[in-house]
Amino acid sequence: MASEIAQKIEAFFNRYPKKSFGKGEILVFAKEDPACIFQLIKGEVREYDISHHGNEVILNVFKPPAFFPMSWAINKTPNQYFFETIGAVQIRMVPPEDAVNFIENNSDVMFDLLSRLYRGTDGLLGRMAHLMGGSARSRLIYELLIENARFGEARTNGSYFIPINESQLAAYTGLSRETVNREIHKLMESRLVTANRHGVIIKDLAKFEDELSTSL
Repeated sequence: MASEIAQKIEAFFNRYPKKSFGKGEILVFAKEDPACIFQLIKGEVREYDISHHGNEVILNVFKPPAFFPMSWAINKTPNQYFFETIGAVQIRMVPPEDAVNFIENNSDVMFDLLSRLYRGTDGLLGRMAHLMGGSARSRLIYELLIENARFGEARTNGSYFIPINESQLAAYTGLSRETVNREIHKLMESRLVTANRHGVIIKDLAKFEDELSTSL
């Protein structure tokens, strides 16, 4: 996001009250219309569904300065998902009509929102393709590549650190935690990644991307 757009978004949302929430608090329940648009100042919020097996399926993780849920605000699409804090968060709460007017009257903000939306859509389509036809290995590799593109931290030795655990990977990929653990160990044996309780390190991103094409 360009700095001038980020400053414009911050200036708009700073007009509204700030509220703090603790870890594990539900901001919006599934089948419930939100009371407002939330703009994330600090912390992370996950959007998820519950499968018919009772498992959580994580659809998205929001980080500052994200604002959501915009599909509901713009299209009046009924909300189908849960929005829950991952840790302690700070959020500004904005009337939906104010947020929509702000976007409509600022084409640069609208373009930035569309750009981020299409990047997210591309990721979801790729995830769907691997869920429908890929192996457990390819599903895990693809998810790690998505998470690295969004949240990966480049290291000086050319590796990338992704702050993610096996439970989250299981929820993102639809695999069991046991399967994720087994596939992670296979990737470690292939010397493509290392992993610990803090996250996963991709040793060589180009080689890891090449591995995806051979794992379908």
